[in-house]
Amino acid sequence: MTEATGSTTAAPPDRPLAGRRVLVTGAAGGIGAAAVSTFLAAGARVVGLFHSTPPPAELEARCDWLACDARSRDSVDKAFEQAASTLGGLDVLLNAAGTWRPGTPETLSDDELDMILDVNLRSTVLTNQAAFERMRHSGGQIINLGSGEGVRGNPLAPHYAVAKAGVHAWTRSVASAWGRYGITVNALAPAVRTTGADRLWEHLGEERAAAFKQSLQTAMPLRGELGDPEADLGPVMVFLASPGARFMTGQLIAVNGGLQMLGA
Repeated sequence: MTEATGSTTAAPPDRPLAGRRVLVTGAAGGIGAAAVSTFLAAGARVVGLFHSTPPPAELEARCDWLACDARSRDSVDKAFEQAASTLGGLDVLLNAAGTWRPGTPETLSDDELDMILDVNLRSTVLTNQAAFERMRHSGGQIINLGSGEGVRGNPLAPHYAVAKAGVHAWTRSVASAWGRYGITVNALAPAVRTTGADRLWEHLGEERAAAFKQSLQTAMPLRGELGDPEADLGPVMVFLASPGARFMTGQLIAVNGGLQMLGA
């Protein structure tokens, strides 16, 4: 059995990912951009994949970037092959490709359903498969983005909840299948400020959004507001990408200020 440890050289405490070769999908914004920034600060070598949103100016020169449509198997395979060649292999995948859109169960159209399932679930399957092909002989760590909505459901975005529930089931399935190759697969369920949260506020309207934010002050024990993708979620992503997480797999890890206590 291969052990998913990456480099055997001990990393300095302030650079826990030194020598790690990391690929981030959906890297141009939100959680993906936060992952790129925190991984670089932790000493990793990073390649970021982007689709329609260009890389942010503050990160563009700090690592390599490749265009990729994570919904397309051909595009994913080409991007992963180029990224692995650039990095000299692959130790970690952080799959942040995804989006949130509002909808209602009774009016959900075929196009709305297909788009959300493709961007969130299909992209997870395709990128995980591509990572597996490049980790199967040396081990590695895959981190997917799930959601509390995939556990509790969401009448304002049922297709998103279904897609994320699928991500959770896929994560557990491949964690069971790929453990013998030394590959760990875990998912995060964050509650942080993203463009998806911004779309929710816009969908709710000013008055309902204000009431929702007010409710967070009592529903979320820690701080009472959505967290910061880099400051609050970043350290957890770094840990899951480090050798310290080598004995964790198939887990859905909530980083949400206690809004939903999944592990209780």
